[in-house]
Amino acid sequence: MIFTGIGDEAGNTIDTQIRATRELGWRHIEARNVEVPGFPKANLHDIPDPAFEIVAEKLAAAGVEIYCFGSTIANWGKKIDQPFDMADVDRAVRRMSRVGTRFVRIMSYAVRDAEDQMAGERFRRLREISKRFLDAGLQPLHENCMNYGGMGWPFTLELLENVPGLKLVFDTANPVFNADRSKPKPWPQQDPWEFWTHVKEHVAHIHVKDAVWNSAKKDADYTFPGEGDGAVRRIVQDALADGYDAAISIEPHVAVVFHDAHVKTSDELMYSSYIEYGKRLVKMVEEIKLELEPARPVS
Repeated sequence: MIFTGIGDEAGNTIDTQIRATRELGWRHIEARNVEVPGFPKANLHDIPDPAFEIVAEKLAAAGVEIYCFGSTIANWGKKIDQPFDMADVDRAVRRMSRVGTRFVRIMSYAVRDAEDQMAGERFRRLREISKRFLDAGLQPLHENCMNYGGMGWPFTLELLENVPGLKLVFDTANPVFNADRSKPKPWPQQDPWEFWTHVKEHVAHIHVKDAVWNSAKKDADYTFPGEGDGAVRRIVQDALADGYDAAISIEPHVAVVFHDAHVKTSDELMYSSYIEYGKRLVKMVEEIKLELEPARPVS
């Protein structure tokens, strides 16, 4: 079992992200946004080449590896009716090869405010994106977030049918704040456990965050793992019972929300909540493993 976490939820700078990883006793980081002195903060595949080299050198010196690139490729900020450009894909391929990273998170473009979701065009683009990674010996992973595949588990399975070689990163809390568009209107919120059971055979990576749906503000309130409606413990237990032995990555959101710039917090709270989140997840996994151990015969 590999424990890792999306580093920018611990802090903005690469030094802080490395410090948090090492404090938890981990050797892997999931790299998303990063800030290097003298350069603007951006996703790892978008920062300038000199900044990326600094990041790569600091990680190597600290003995920390990048398990997965948390890219913005085809994410909820990209619209399917905008021009198609794979420059970010090409940069990600080069940089993943440079640091020996195998996995990259991608998505399936923002959900349209229209009945026609342009599914065919999404599939065409994702086939090209996935092929570029696969041809380089890298594995693209689609996340169930605010995108086409994240509209419900049938959409994820449809995506996999149309994009050869694509696998999944499953986020436990994303169903909590996403409408289930596979059901009749008015769409209910998705059920994390239901989503998981239909897609788990395709999951190569797990993101752990937890949340409860706040109907008053029509948004999620994020919690520590196991305290929300993300079925975190049940999903992790099911994964381990089925022999899952890849990585589990924390994406706490309890102090910062990547897709909501209005959520502000102090650097100290970001760091401390990340550390606490990681410790709680490790404890949960250890407890589950003990529960799953076969009972020893009484002598």
